[in-house]
Amino acid sequence: MSSIDDLEQRLVAFVRAFGLHQSERTPCGERISVSQAHALSELADQPLTQSELARRLNLDRSVVSRLADGLAGCGWLRRERHRQDQRAVLLVLTEQGRAAADRLAGARRARMATLLAGVPDDERDAVLRTLDLLTASLAKSEPPETADV
Repeated sequence: MSSIDDLEQRLVAFVRAFGLHQSERTPCGERISVSQAHALSELADQPLTQSELARRLNLDRSVVSRLADGLAGCGWLRRERHRQDQRAVLLVLTEQGRAAADRLAGARRARMATLLAGVPDDERDAVLRTLDLLTASLAKSEPPETADV
């Protein structure tokens, strides 16, 4: 088996074991999409423009627009005019949105603690370095053109 096949099999196994392939809930068990959870996490720190959120999430602005519409429909987000740039709109968490973001953060932290507890102490640094290497490799590479599969 080639290194590429081995990497693919291991990544697919991890994605499935972690639950990233389940579109209706997060790996920590919350019943919202992973994209919504990431948006809530980013917006919990500060209000962002739609463009900035798209950049941080590495998503197309139209996808983030639909994502924001969904969060607003849940009562978790409101849109406000940007004070310095009247053309821009800020995405701001509501009180309910902040509570949802806090709940997600707690669930995510508990899931990460459980995941890390399963890694032997002497291998944790290697696991973290490997994740850093894979992330850096992805950041350097351009995704392939979308093909019909």
